[in-house]
Amino acid sequence: MTNSADTHCPYCALQCAMTLTSPVSPAPASEPGPGAAPVAVPVPVAVALPVPLPAETPAPATADAPLLEVAGRDFPTNRGGLCRKGWTSATLLNHPGRVTEPLLKGADGIHRPIGWDQALALVTTAVKDTQARYGRDAVGVFGGGGLTNEKAYMLGKFARLALGTSRIDYNGRFCMSSAAAAGMRAFGVDRGLPFPLADLDNASTILILGSNVAETMPPFVQHLQGARNAGGLIVVDPRRSATAKFTADGGGLHLQPLPGTDLTLLLGLAHVIIHESLADQDFIAARTTGYDAVVRSVNAFWPERVQSLTGVPADLIRETARRLADGAQKGGSYILTGRGVEQHIDGTDTATAAINLSLLLGLPGSARSGYGTLTGQGNGQGGREHGQKADQLPGYRKITDPAARAHVAGVWGVPESLIPGPGLPAVQLLKSLGQPDGVRCLFVHASNIAVASPDANAVIAGLRSLDFLVVCDFFRSETAAEADLILPVLQWAEEEGTLTNLEGRVLRRRRAIQPPAGARSELWIMARLAEALDAPSTYSEDPETVFEELRLASAGGLADYSGIDYAMLDRGEAAYWPYPAGSTGTPRLFLDAFAHPDGKAVMTPVTPRRRRAPAGTPSRDSTAPAATTLTLITGRLLEHYQSGAQTRRVAELLAARPEATVQIHPAAAAAMGITEGAFVSVANERGEVICRAELSTAIRPETVFLPFHFPELGSANRLTEAATDPVSGMPEFKFNKVRVRAAAPGDLQRSDLERNELRRSDRQHSVLQPAEAS
Repeated sequence: MTNSADTHCPYCALQCAMTLTSPVSPAPASEPGPGAAPVAVPVPVAVALPVPLPAETPAPATADAPLLEVAGRDFPTNRGGLCRKGWTSATLLNHPGRVTEPLLKGADGIHRPIGWDQALALVTTAVKDTQARYGRDAVGVFGGGGLTNEKAYMLGKFARLALGTSRIDYNGRFCMSSAAAAGMRAFGVDRGLPFPLADLDNASTILILGSNVAETMPPFVQHLQGARNAGGLIVVDPRRSATAKFTADGGGLHLQPLPGTDLTLLLGLAHVIIHESLADQDFIAARTTGYDAVVRSVNAFWPERVQSLTGVPADLIRETARRLADGAQKGGSYILTGRGVEQHIDGTDTATAAINLSLLLGLPGSARSGYGTLTGQGNGQGGREHGQKADQLPGYRKITDPAARAHVAGVWGVPESLIPGPGLPAVQLLKSLGQPDGVRCLFVHASNIAVASPDANAVIAGLRSLDFLVVCDFFRSETAAEADLILPVLQWAEEEGTLTNLEGRVLRRRRAIQPPAGARSELWIMARLAEALDAPSTYSEDPETVFEELRLASAGGLADYSGIDYAMLDRGEAAYWPYPAGSTGTPRLFLDAFAHPDGKAVMTPVTPRRRRAPAGTPSRDSTAPAATTLTLITGRLLEHYQSGAQTRRVAELLAARPEATVQIHPAAAAAMGITEGAFVSVANERGEVICRAELSTAIRPETVFLPFHFPELGSANRLTEAATDPVSGMPEFKFNKVRVRAAAPGDLQRSDLERNELRRSDRQHSVLQPAEAS
């Protein structure tokens, strides 16, 4: 008999629906807790994308067949489509590199298996000893946007009550923080898309800034087809990305600005809207504040001046503005932003400029137009709502708000004084590792900070300076390799829970298979540790019980889940937050009012910030060719996800993209004597990457592109700066000066030595097989 479960893809926030089928009945988890009943299989619906993509067909079968078969399921976001990451997602469930026992690093640097009782005792002792010597905040927690809502909620509670620390933040600080800060400032609430994704289908104009959805979430592309058919797809990207290519053949426009000038470009578009009388003055008067200040702030950004600063032709700026205004009067216009314009030291202001532009046109709050930002991580939306952030309590409440603290303390059954105040945002938290007044003992959940963080070399040094590092993971990631203790946790198809997708829609994750006997849910781990630490309040290991508590804690907050329960989600009901008890949820925000006390959206004037002068790194080899200073931008590839800790373990995906390559314009490459496939040094004062060159006219000559999925000598974040946006704490990922040159023989010898040393270290830290252990 075949059993199946309906669930959602473990990767991006599109959360494509899928059905997992196995010839074996789902079994209960190894820890106590109710199992999930099998769910009937719907008929998968085949949906073709507007432009053929190789990601839209299932991956070929491999010799090691996965435990589960994956089928796309009809759902409003993906309509039966999956990308190649989704098709191969089940491969990792029985991967030979899976961590299935707690692993303790010995004095010789080698990780060896230990039992759970010993592992929990070691963690308890490390926490107590660290806090006795250095204080409560010497213990820190770093979470992730891949955790379920239940685990994200419990992690915040565990940190603040069981550990008594304020030092908690998560990797969403590297993803959504600028967009979230801008949304809160303008609208009073942060929900990535304040409308269902399917609303895009009928739009005549869609402006996308800083997002390559064709590669990052391919099934999304079908929602752009209407705008593309109308010639109204407008893509802003320094590269002619796969998404930008959809604008060809009459599909729309591609604006290719200099990196770091997106804010200037948006001010130029706003200038045209205002000075050509294209603004919706009735909407502005009735539903916004701050218009006059914004008018004054954009006066200096007429199209010809913006052209000189961004490289985008003035006529193209005017045409873009006019198309947006015309689309708002016809089928509808949407403005969408992504990380490319937000991962900057002025990312909040850039997102604010995009919101201002949308408000000038009267897009937000309309039933057929709008502004949205594209959440990246699988639970990037829900993960930032319920307590993982340094300044936040469940329900998107501010931790400094007395009423919010009182409400949550009441749900937790503790005095309000037990809840610590705000902690440190991620970059500051990581900078404090091992420092005299910083974090000395760190818990890491669902994040590979050794690869994904800015100035990665400094982060790795910080990890190595800790007194004790605990990493919860199902693979031995680059961060786990640095851990004193690795705790094996469940993968997506082995657990129950909920996630919230990029639309603010709450979804059910369902267990399809039994996890390995030695793996445990983070909920189980936190419950056991809370008991050992004599923590106040309660800590359930059952996801539904935790969700019921989350409902109470979120009630009355901006992200109110109190009207949602597992039963309604299991019936397939759509649940968009805010969903107060007794309501029917909110698929579309702002139809009547924005979330500020006066019901109006706030327009905030912003201006570009001066960039500091580039700091290049001189060549270490006097015989090496001269280097050229260029601007580095980082991003994703179709085949890989985040730090690549999962996708680099999928044979089909790794074969397609086995290593990092640096994309360089042929003209720039020729000036440096660099040929296709040749080794290149990309360096600055923070580090160096040595990889092969990929010559392409799709990138501007002043710019190079590196994907951030690869570790060690291919790690793009060796080069990124830990400078941050003053409002959001977002690091500067998309504008870093580097010196690029053809690699010299000395570089290759050096890189071989370093690579061999890293491999020796990797073997040293690996788990011993029984024969070796004896």
